[in-house]
Amino acid sequence: MSPHTVPTKKNIGGISGVEGTGEPREWLMGKEAFEAVMPHHEGIKALWETKWKFPCTKSLYPFHDGAFSDFEPIFQSLIARNINDGNSAEYTSSFFPTATNLERQADGLLAQGNKAKASELYLRACTVLRIARFPYISSFPEITDKTKWQAWELQKSIYMKAGKTWEFPLEEVIVPHTKAEGRDRKDIPVYIRTPKGKQGPFPTVVLMTGLDGYRPDNTVRCEEFLSRGWAAVVVEIPGTADCPADSADPESPDRLWTSLLDWMAKDGRFDNKKVMVWGLSSGGYYAVRIAHTHKERIIGSVAQGAGVHYFYDSDWLEKADGHEYPFKLTPAMAHKHGFGSVEEYKKGVQKKFSLLEAGLLKRESARLFLINGTLDGLMPIEDSMLLFEHGSPKEARFFMGALHMGYPMANSSVYPWMESVMSSVQGSK
Repeated sequence: MSPHTVPTKKNIGGISGVEGTGEPREWLMGKEAFEAVMPHHEGIKALWETKWKFPCTKSLYPFHDGAFSDFEPIFQSLIARNINDGNSAEYTSSFFPTATNLERQADGLLAQGNKAKASELYLRACTVLRIARFPYISSFPEITDKTKWQAWELQKSIYMKAGKTWEFPLEEVIVPHTKAEGRDRKDIPVYIRTPKGKQGPFPTVVLMTGLDGYRPDNTVRCEEFLSRGWAAVVVEIPGTADCPADSADPESPDRLWTSLLDWMAKDGRFDNKKVMVWGLSSGGYYAVRIAHTHKERIIGSVAQGAGVHYFYDSDWLEKADGHEYPFKLTPAMAHKHGFGSVEEYKKGVQKKFSLLEAGLLKRESARLFLINGTLDGLMPIEDSMLLFEHGSPKEARFFMGALHMGYPMANSSVYPWMESVMSSVQGSK
């Protein structure tokens, strides 16, 4: 910088610093929280006792549908054997005996005609397998971990058993990816639930899942949709689980959603004038993107815990591994975005995947509701704030002092917003 140049203070989306001086940015979560390494990163004992045990006792995320009695023995065994690597086969395989035992019990109950109790045990088994496959799995361009993939396949098979017992049964559909290009695969697996016994076509929510929560992990949300007379279409995002989109191609989701929406338009069960999107965590990025790229095809989009630009900042990523994600975040995110290493990811991801860099945020969008906690240590609240500086007016609810996704208060704002938007649009009936 020239000695005659006066440094200018920049303040973009709530992040301040001195341009060109190397002064550290000031994130809204605060310097102390930003630079801290949370205690659960010290090992499996710390993870269980400081982060996971309490939500497990309450069957809260990521233990929803689960039971504490299933997990306490597993984690005590992991602690006793000093197994601290969540990516290890030893970690994942430790969950299999409990899951298969629950499945066996549920099979017996189903044979006796007790569908409700069988479903409960099937879902408990699925929860055990969800934690087994943490922190991340993908099949693109190849399966990331064979042991975790075994847990994933078993979870899906057990979840389908549960889904067949429900009043509004679960259906898996393989949607043709008609807009596939390049390395995109040709099939889009989705879960469908519709309000049986009622006349369609139905208002519909397309639920876009996150980095670690996939199609079998959204029972409660789908029940909420069904109770309102809405259909549910649950789909995974690029770079995760069974998603066929090229994870390294920033434009692959646009093709993916076009194929999905085209199929929905032809299927007959879905009211194409009342399609809404809800993106969860990493799925929030795609909820923001589709609101801009497919504005005319959806009536609204909820982006919960979304990272769209600042999340990809190298300064943010340098500290993100110490924040609230249960394990290291950047290795999973690097693979999810098609990078060969964490170093390549940190250097290249913002230029390649930022929605601001891509110019998408300048466009008009569908109604877009942004929701998060102000102390989110995974996807900075600055990303949600940034969206108010560009394009169409937005709507939001931020929870002071809350962490990623704005839990546990967020749903009390999401569902009323969705109801309001659904009721404001005339359907096709």
